[in-house]
Amino acid sequence: MVDLERAIAVEEELIVSTLYVLDQTIKRTARTEIELAAMAAFTHNVYSGIENLLKRALLSIGESPPQLASSHKDLLGLAVNFGIITQSLSEELDAYRGFRHFFVHGYGVRLEEAQLLPLATQLPAVWERFKNQLIVFAVTNSGITA
Repeated sequence: MVDLERAIAVEEELIVSTLYVLDQTIKRTARTEIELAAMAAFTHNVYSGIENLLKRALLSIGESPPQLASSHKDLLGLAVNFGIITQSLSEELDAYRGFRHFFVHGYGVRLEEAQLLPLATQLPAVWERFKNQLIVFAVTNSGITA
């Protein structure tokens, strides 16, 4: 059995720490390429943690996470289909999925503050909505074994 509650606790600790340093970076008055790269890395790290938790949630109900090239997009679809998150939250997370793709496959010098800053500043609230929905899912499905 996959211990989803434990996975949430471990990942949450890392995400909360990352959100803290993200907040400290956002508060800096100077926003050079270095600060933008830091904000991008922290935003990417939190979204990667969210994806890790979605995969663990699927495994906790005996479902395999997607393995195809489109797996990041498919993961959000499966999370909605299995009631892990709402469609509305999936649409919010899709913006982070798109950013993740750009960040992984692009160059830090191409980061634009006008596009990055809204994602970074909204991330703590998105995380809270995600965490709350994931906890409801975990409690509802706590008796299911993989």
